[in-house]
Amino acid sequence: MATGWQIGIDIGGTFTDVVAFHPGTGAVCMAKVQSCPEDPLAGLLAGLESVGVAWEEVDDLVHGTTMITNAIVEKRLSEAALVATEGFADTLAIGRQNRRHLYRLDLPPKPPPQIPDALRFELRERLDSRGEILTELGEEAVEDTVRKVAASGVQSVAVSLLHAYANPDHEERLGARLREVVPYVALSHRVNPEAREFERTATTALSAGVMPLAAGYLDRLEARRPSASRLHLFHSAGGMVAPDVLRDLPLGLAFSGPAAGVAAAGRIAAELGIDNAISFDMGGTTTDVCLIVEGRAEIRSDRSLGERPLRMPMVAVDSIGAGGGSIARLDLGTLRVGPDSAGADPGPACYGRGGTAATVSDANLMLGYLDADRPIGGTIRLDRGAAERALAPLATEIGVGSRELALGIVRVANASMARALRRVTVERGIDGRHCALLAFGGAGPMHAVELARSFGIRHVVVPQYSSAFSALGCLTAEMSYSRQQTQRMASTEWDGQRLGRIRAAMTAQLAAPFEAAGQVALLVSEVALVRYSGQSYAVEVFDPELENPERLGDQFRARHEALYGFATEEPWELVALRLSLSAPRGHRPEGAGACQGEAPRPARETPCWFDAGRPVPTPRYKRDTLGEGRQLIGPAIVEDAWSTVVVPPGATLEVDRTGHLHIEAGEAA
Repeated sequence: MATGWQIGIDIGGTFTDVVAFHPGTGAVCMAKVQSCPEDPLAGLLAGLESVGVAWEEVDDLVHGTTMITNAIVEKRLSEAALVATEGFADTLAIGRQNRRHLYRLDLPPKPPPQIPDALRFELRERLDSRGEILTELGEEAVEDTVRKVAASGVQSVAVSLLHAYANPDHEERLGARLREVVPYVALSHRVNPEAREFERTATTALSAGVMPLAAGYLDRLEARRPSASRLHLFHSAGGMVAPDVLRDLPLGLAFSGPAAGVAAAGRIAAELGIDNAISFDMGGTTTDVCLIVEGRAEIRSDRSLGERPLRMPMVAVDSIGAGGGSIARLDLGTLRVGPDSAGADPGPACYGRGGTAATVSDANLMLGYLDADRPIGGTIRLDRGAAERALAPLATEIGVGSRELALGIVRVANASMARALRRVTVERGIDGRHCALLAFGGAGPMHAVELARSFGIRHVVVPQYSSAFSALGCLTAEMSYSRQQTQRMASTEWDGQRLGRIRAAMTAQLAAPFEAAGQVALLVSEVALVRYSGQSYAVEVFDPELENPERLGDQFRARHEALYGFATEEPWELVALRLSLSAPRGHRPEGAGACQGEAPRPARETPCWFDAGRPVPTPRYKRDTLGEGRQLIGPAIVEDAWSTVVVPPGATLEVDRTGHLHIEAGEAA
């Protein structure tokens, strides 16, 4: 029985969000503090302090972070070596034929290999695609490789031997010996047990590059953690894991924070009975969108980060550099917004912390959506004069007024976000106009309705605790582990017994950490990756009928037709299997729900600009005064301590019994 606090903390690029829940009393606290990029642990401790909870009072703390993401994007990777099968050390340098700039021959066609030639080593061994040994790994080859790696002076090494996903024996033997001379060893069969040599090697090299950073941070967390408090981190596939798991697999944190928000959005969509939804998380630095179908977020394994392949199961979040702190500028006569950001320090000019560049937040303040007379979170006072000074040079350069520029900045940012919505819907075979938009993050509810209108979406939901929604996702996370492994089984040569042994081995491996934590009631989820023979890429078949290949074939063809508009009776093959195990948590905050009482009265009325014409007198309401079933007809502004919901003219807002805000976007008046 939990007697202490349950805490969810998400450390973002600009703010650190905290949601605290006490199961015994039902108390829920929420807060945001400025992030400390140079010292994430200090930001975490400041977050605990902001809700008035000492770590010693916490039973469970679940933590999401952008630390690994930022390290990869900013190329702050530790120097690592690579050990590969003889003849394959140049895999990283060769890569794929894709060019970054198709029509610019004067620019490099691809980024340089993460690991330079001098630190790429080969050894003599060879397996075939079924894992059969063609050339045995000899002790002399192992010792020679270990000497070379030790002499290189690196702290970490990536081991990616040919077809190790089919038989890990050679990698395990070499890895055990390398750990005697190098602190951090990444083995490809553990990082990405799949075919595609370049992607597997590149992902393993990335893992080796961030292992020292992740291990150092996890060590500091564990040293500070009180002995009676449990610590978990939110991983990129949508659940929480113990820190020890992430020491060897740090790329599980690559999309940690955004995945937490998506997980919470999936639960809200399921509770509200929304079949298709798009999570829309707009913070200070980025906007993250993800498709949710029947309460389940899409998982993909083919991603890239910082121009590097990243191949492992992750929530399919599409991230763009468009947030409240995104900087506006003129580029060859065109107004552009982002991806560069004012970040947490100094932040947007309107924060009064020394920022001078024009940002999306400055534009929102100039249009009246943000209120200069209401400090954000009671601590951040907005400076309208600083915002106007930041916008003025760019407005003069373009030849428009400051408010016309502010409208342009908001519309350009919305257009960038609309393109992200298309990528996660139309390119997945889903008509996005029939989805609901679940808006959260500090800036998401401010842009949601106009974004929905531009995309043809009619229904917007702003959930309770929207301004700290990723922290809520951490707080309500399930313990979960996932693994995707290459299988290669043709429909014409189906071997049910072999597949059964593989599934049992994967299940046993994933169940081990649950058993160590005393968890026995586990939920099992499977996804089969299937393709026609000869195709390059597979499609995902959820809840596959693996015991019945004929039925699995029917499932595959139905999925293929839904995605691509056709299906044939050609032979197909199972390429890989993704297995997930999870354990539900018993304690979740219910929240206070909507208040009861008379129709809400606006706290005040201020002018807002929704187009280039005249300002519109707009009533501003406190969110906690909105009662169940009450409606607001736009224009209106709804505010809580950290978030602003803009209801433009022509839109209608209604509150449900749990406190979620439902907005019918309507047409622009």
